[in-house]
Amino acid sequence: MITSTQNSKIKQLLLLQQKSSERRRQGLFVVEGRRELEHTLASGYEAETIFCCESLGGTVTLPCQHLELVSPEVYQRVAYRGSTEGCIALIKAKQQTLADLTLSENPLLVVLESVEKPGNLGAVLRSADAAGADAVIVCDPLTDLYNPNLIRSSIGARFTVPTVACTSAECINFLKAHNIQILTAQLQDSELYYHTPMHCATAIVMGTESTGLTQQWRTAADRHIRIPMMGQLDSLNVSVSAAILLFEAVRQRQEKQ
Repeated sequence: MITSTQNSKIKQLLLLQQKSSERRRQGLFVVEGRRELEHTLASGYEAETIFCCESLGGTVTLPCQHLELVSPEVYQRVAYRGSTEGCIALIKAKQQTLADLTLSENPLLVVLESVEKPGNLGAVLRSADAAGADAVIVCDPLTDLYNPNLIRSSIGARFTVPTVACTSAECINFLKAHNIQILTAQLQDSELYYHTPMHCATAIVMGTESTGLTQQWRTAADRHIRIPMMGQLDSLNVSVSAAILLFEAVRQRQEKQ
């Protein structure tokens, strides 16, 4: 049993939690919690090491190369949450691209340009999972797709929804090549989202809350859409906006059936 936070494996775990450069260099990332770990492994990822604290219920029958038992004191040091059933793992990263995406006959995609906050991206992924979206595409990302805060806030949706990173130009070319209409969420020159047909192949594109979308997306768009704002503020959190627009697409598609 590992009882010291000075253990080399615990130091490695902490380093991977804290630094995206180390995650890229080692090709590993951290997943905390039994539910999140089960989603990760079910999505085809491989666990290199699983750390368990048996006194917190961390008995593991999931496949991994190495199983390490840790003391409660060590687990409290490495875990962000106390209610994760005593399981935290190092997972081998996979590099996924647009070419790896498998689209349905009538795809529904979420595209985020230069998303900054891992928590926002995690919340968008939860909505995308709930709406049955084909994928989330992150263009010119400013956050690591294996950031622990992203994985934690997604409650495992990071691995239930195909998620890839690319440039905006690559994504625009991909969408046009697959005849997927591009709907950009923006205030200028836009129509109300519920007046816009979304029952066909659709990509809902959103930018940052501070600056919105760049001009290349506004130019590439087939339609510009907006959510009506009745108060004094002019924008919603990007994850809230994504949920509203995704479920409008779901509503229209169910009515069309």
